Amino acid sequence: MSILLTDAEITALICETKQLEPGYLSRLQLRPKRGHSERKLDITGANGSEFRLILRQNLLNVLDFSVILAYSVSSSSQVFLLRRYNGKSHEHTNKIERQTFYDFHIHFATERYQRSGWKDEAYAEVTNRYGDFQGALDCLIQDCGLVLPSNGQGLLF
Repeated sequence: MSILLTDAEITALICETKQLEPGYLSRLQLRPKRGHSERKLDITGANGSEFRLILRQNLLNVLDFSVILAYSVSSSSQVFLLRRYNGKSHEHTNKIERQTFYDFHIHFATERYQRSGWKDEAYAEVTNRYGDFQGALDCLIQDCGLVLPSNGQGLLF
């Protein structure tokens, strides 16, 4: 059973402060999975919401990656993808707008796409804000309320 989040609820979840705890880098375990590496980290937001940071990188193509912020739906094992920062490795089509492109792009969860029966985050926009995996992660951190530890521990790479 899928859930429906309004645009206001999606915005509130994205804006909720998500403090990364000291040592978070050591908890990101690299897991090889069918041609790519994957890392996951569960994060509790300031309002008690549960989130998951999901990082995927293709082992052969450096432009094939996804940096994802998901909301872990309470009382279920379901995750709702709020944002997905993708590399320039595939064509994407916004089904409602009938717009197709091949570029770096950011997926946004929208109420409109959910109501139309498409994936939560099926709508995407082209971006020039990043050109690699680390840049996509930097954008997600800036855009989605993640706060790095104050102990000087840096990003992943």
